[in-house]
Amino acid sequence: MRILVTGAAGFIASHLCEKLRDLGHEVVGLDNFNDYYSPALKRLNASDLKAKGIDVIEIDLNDNLQTVFKNPYDYIYHLAAQPGISAETPLSDYVTNNIFATQNLLDAVANYNPNLKSFINIATSSVYGLVANVDENVPAKPISFYGSTKLAAEQLVLGQQRLGKLKACSIRLYSVYGPRERPEKLYTKLIENLYSDKPFPLFEGSVKHERSFTYVGDIVDGLVAIIGKEEEVNGEIINLGTDEVHTTQEGINLVEEIMHKKLIVDHKPARKGDQEKTSAVIDKARKLLDYEPKVTFKKGLEQQVQWYLDKFTSSL
Repeated sequence: MRILVTGAAGFIASHLCEKLRDLGHEVVGLDNFNDYYSPALKRLNASDLKAKGIDVIEIDLNDNLQTVFKNPYDYIYHLAAQPGISAETPLSDYVTNNIFATQNLLDAVANYNPNLKSFINIATSSVYGLVANVDENVPAKPISFYGSTKLAAEQLVLGQQRLGKLKACSIRLYSVYGPRERPEKLYTKLIENLYSDKPFPLFEGSVKHERSFTYVGDIVDGLVAIIGKEEEVNGEIINLGTDEVHTTQEGINLVEEIMHKKLIVDHKPARKGDQEKTSAVIDKARKLLDYEPKVTFKKGLEQQVQWYLDKFTSSL
């Protein structure tokens, strides 16, 4: 199969590209290498992909995409997005990179790739709001620019599906962690600060937050399971995560144990837009995708710590 992956140099998408390639598919990656976080880190991911025979085309999804579609694709995995809930990121960035970019990609599919087997939109549990412990039938109640614009993007995709213009599904991910996690995300930042003995910014109340922390490899296994099941998942919204819940404090304790170090904490005021609890209801994923997360929380964190040590400390 020939497969397009957007946001390919990012955290989850880079793992997905590698998995698809290992399964024998032809993979084309797209990324605009924007500066929301260090482009150098994304280029490091892209170099890992190139070593596996996967080229990442540097292009913005809001640009003219005709050249990207000179040869048709069987599947598109759309992971590119403006992430995070940073107060420093204006609404316009979320609208441009989540809503406008998604629509431009959909327009390109309609114009140049009408026989696509499936458009797999990658959404987020953030659409559920403060507490994400419900199934896919519960109305979304996002509280952040990120969650709101990702919900809008999801509906743009499913709107085209409802009109019969393409086969599509949307996958809502839960608290993904593992090697290549973005530098501002919890565990990469935690590992870095522990290693360097730097104070770690901890937002008030966050240690009690409950999360379905899901290892990236389990998420990727769920995503690739869609191939060949496009009829079963057509029009569906599917939660993908783990129904095993841990607090942020439990995660901190585990990383301290793995690294044999004690965290220096810099206490910060509560952060607007943070979810209080996520607990993935994954019955539909189990039924439609034979999905079952396998990696334990501790094992996944051990893998992430080792990745950080290998990539960022070996030359020190």
